[in-house]
Amino acid sequence: MQKINLNADVGEEAGFDDKIMPFISWCNIACGSHAGNDDVIQKTIELAIKNNVKIGAHPSYPDRENFGRISMNINHSDLVETISDQIQKVKYFVEKAGEELHHVKPHGALYNDAAKNKEVLNAVIESVKNIDKRLPLITLKNNKNMYLSQQELSVKFEAFADRNYNEDLTLVSRTENDAVIVSPEQVFEHVFKMISEGVVKTKIGKEVPVIFDTICIHGDNPNAVDILKYLQDRFRVLNFTF
Repeated sequence: MQKINLNADVGEEAGFDDKIMPFISWCNIACGSHAGNDDVIQKTIELAIKNNVKIGAHPSYPDRENFGRISMNINHSDLVETISDQIQKVKYFVEKAGEELHHVKPHGALYNDAAKNKEVLNAVIESVKNIDKRLPLITLKNNKNMYLSQQELSVKFEAFADRNYNEDLTLVSRTENDAVIVSPEQVFEHVFKMISEGVVKTKIGKEVPVIFDTICIHGDNPNAVDILKYLQDRFRVLNFTF
């Protein structure tokens, strides 16, 4: 049997984290800068532990107004400070609950900027090292700064179940109508092609090789729970485990 590792961005107050947790292996908890707060973080950690889900920190630009999805021009030391503080906060609450922090996955614009902007990536790397250099960083396989990430930290590669891709394996911008996939059937087709053929079908229909360790379902996708249930049902028939 082949195992599928699913992760989800949670702690973002979407309202259904409790229904998402039973279907995933890893979670990425918002650190309070784009969503969440100390109380939400702790409750989300409790949910993760209850469901035997590995816990990661999901730091972002300090921008609640735009949900961390717009790039910000922040000087290096200030950016390192805010990212470090966010990771440390989740780490503190995870350890308080008797568990260990498993990974770090930047959120939104910070995730995208770190993939293409060496200065932003250096700030992320320095922040992770400030807290625990053993923590894996989750990123895209195709990003141009991938090799720098691998030189400095352990890296886990990610693919996206509910997002459409461009030909260069960047994600279609959320400003476009077809950026997010909300149909469980379409998400299954998307993921099945990744797993069975090692390719992703891009926005214009081109098939491009993709390499990943984990597949993300966005916790704020309004159909996230239905998607996860459908994926589990379909893949279990095909002899996959989660």
